[in-house]
Amino acid sequence: MRVLGVDPGLTRCGVGSVEGRAGAPLSLVAVGVVRTSSDAPLPDRLVALEQGLEQWLDEVRPDMVAVERVFSQHNTQTVIATAQASGIAVLCAARRGLPVSLYTPSEVKAAISGNGTADKAQVGSMVTRVLRLKEMPKPADAADALALAICHIWRGGNQQRLADAVARATRGRVV
Repeated sequence: MRVLGVDPGLTRCGVGSVEGRAGAPLSLVAVGVVRTSSDAPLPDRLVALEQGLEQWLDEVRPDMVAVERVFSQHNTQTVIATAQASGIAVLCAARRGLPVSLYTPSEVKAAISGNGTADKAQVGSMVTRVLRLKEMPKPADAADALALAICHIWRGGNQQRLADAVARATRGRVV
């Protein structure tokens, strides 16, 4: 399974792709950041983000997309910008018919490090170890995107297979 992880942000949107399956070594496909200028008007930034994510989808050709779920913060402006970026990521994937899974930051941290309150350094360190990289991906948004992809392979893949099996078993039944 090839997963594109997206750590949504309007100025820096982390993107990272991982390939593999639960219980087997995972491989890095690509990692980076889609950037937009904070000086640009919001509509232009959203278009630039959409174009950047579309380019990543073209190049990586993932089987599915994992996006960080927006959570409440004290800074409402940051939450709104993150939600807008998240919406663009979900839209790009949905336009291609790709399944999308959303994970909270604590779910990702718990999956990658065993600690739902791990800091960015711990997450980056575990991503580096799991993918057998020589150095930690930078910036942290890129490492977080890889953590999302790893989280989905380790947790979401089984959840999706279970949901697919239930859907096949109940197909044609009136509920």
